[in-house]
Amino acid sequence: MEEISALLADPAAWAALATLVVMEVVLGIDNLIFISILTNKLPEHQRSRTRRIGIGLAVILRLGLLGTVAWVAQLTQPLFTLFNHEFSWRDLILIAGGLFLIWKATDEIHHNVTEEHAEEVAASGVAGMTMASAIGQILVLDLVFSLDSIITAVGMTNDIPIMVAAVVVAVGLMLLAADPLARFIGDNPTIVMLALGFLLMIGGTLLAEGFGVHVPKGYIYAAMAFSALVEGLNMLARRRRRAR
Repeated sequence: MEEISALLADPAAWAALATLVVMEVVLGIDNLIFISILTNKLPEHQRSRTRRIGIGLAVILRLGLLGTVAWVAQLTQPLFTLFNHEFSWRDLILIAGGLFLIWKATDEIHHNVTEEHAEEVAASGVAGMTMASAIGQILVLDLVFSLDSIITAVGMTNDIPIMVAAVVVAVGLMLLAADPLARFIGDNPTIVMLALGFLLMIGGTLLAEGFGVHVPKGYIYAAMAFSALVEGLNMLARRRRRAR
């Protein structure tokens, strides 16, 4: 209790908490986009519940990893060297996650541009996705994003209570945004393609990070924000043309 009281009275701790919350929310956007696209393929009555389960799994994984910070730190230790690059468990997990995200986004783009898929969705209302399958795929990405998030957080502060508080606040914000974001993506088909493009870019970034090529996150999110702005202007223009 004394340690927590000291943290609450420390301005530096509040600054660290605010920074970590922003970081967790920004990193959580990637996860939330993936969850939204995936759950929109489920029957209507299963979507909200699956989103909550997916986000709940994310918080459980992150809090669980926070409880094993020493083990997480060891994941950055080199395992072997290949092509003059030392690979760690973190690198291998990022590479696997990046490949999975690239494959999933490419597969979704393929399905969205084929006439056969369009007819299938129109006929059935879903795209052959089951709740268990959706949760399994969400769990895979939760693990990758959670690991990346916790390793980044450990590099910013050593205070576990601050990291736990940041995770809880960020996940609470994700829960509030999950359903509105999913509805927005579902109501605007062009947004789906834009979001899949984001996932392709994020998958490529994870792959590059796994091979030791650091890509500043600011560039990635600036590109995403610019693309979203352009698409927003396109949506506004289409709406005005329909209103004439």
